Amino acid sequence: MQTHKEMYNKFKRDAENRGLFDATRAEAYFLAAYHLVEACAAKSRVHIHKHQLVRKRLEENEFIFGAKTRAVWESFQRIENQLRPKFVYGGRGSQTDLERIEREFRKLEEICLEVLRGD
Repeated sequence: MQTHKEMYNKFKRDAENRGLFDATRAEAYFLAAYHLVEACAAKSRVHIHKHQLVRKRLEENEFIFGAKTRAVWESFQRIENQLRPKFVYGGRGSQTDLERIEREFRKLEEICLEVLRGD
């Protein structure tokens, strides 16, 4: 769990660095989100292992986030599948898209940090 928390913090720092290329920031938000979700899962002795499995593992283990499970995987998937590819693959991501990534990340982050409080 500690390794994932450290990775989350490092990627978040890069994501928030406005001096970096927007595609790098988009990817960093995605990776920060993944490691934060993985830290929450690890707290409950669940391991996701691959970003493609986030939804499946969270649905299988709803006790990690309880009633907020769907909100977590939906925000993660919006970042992963809808927004990040515009920057990383298509090179057509806009400032508005980056702001949307940031909003989705903040929603996910708030829920995850609530789960991790007390560690």
